[in-house]
Amino acid sequence: MAQVDQMFSHAAQEWDLDTLYADLASAKGKHLTPIEKAHLRGLLCGCSPSEIAEKLDKIPRGVEVDLSTTIYKYVKFLLDKAEKIENWRNIYEWLDDSGYKSKPPQVPVKTLLTEQSVVNITNINIEQHQIVFQFNLKIPTSDVPELSIQEQLKTEKISDNNGKIGQ
Repeated sequence: MAQVDQMFSHAAQEWDLDTLYADLASAKGKHLTPIEKAHLRGLLCGCSPSEIAEKLDKIPRGVEVDLSTTIYKYVKFLLDKAEKIENWRNIYEWLDDSGYKSKPPQVPVKTLLTEQSVVNITNINIEQHQIVFQFNLKIPTSDVPELSIQEQLKTEKISDNNGKIGQ
């Protein structure tokens, strides 16, 4: 069996786990345990408590009890939910509706910068024991001059017609 902290790791691809862990730890009053995190990630991956138990080599009823006394309770407190949890999917839906699923995509800066990129440093300060750079960054989005939508449509029609004539 893989280590508990690596189980259901693909949840990190769609969910902002760092923020969620921090917010749930605040609701709990202390950090989540590795097993609590694994149970949460299992739910976020769409696994039922029985499926989580199977993958963690645990008894299903034990995982259900653990979820009820930990993750379910923390999520209800965090999101100020009073209603009873009818199904484990409630947790998934509530967290999704609260914005935890919308993890912003990460784009490596190297892929954006080109020889035509321009960086102008406008100010450098030391504030609260940190060096703060203020700068303007211009990144070209295309090497091709922009065409109006009408020009693009005309170009597409001409190429379509040329293709049809040759057939």
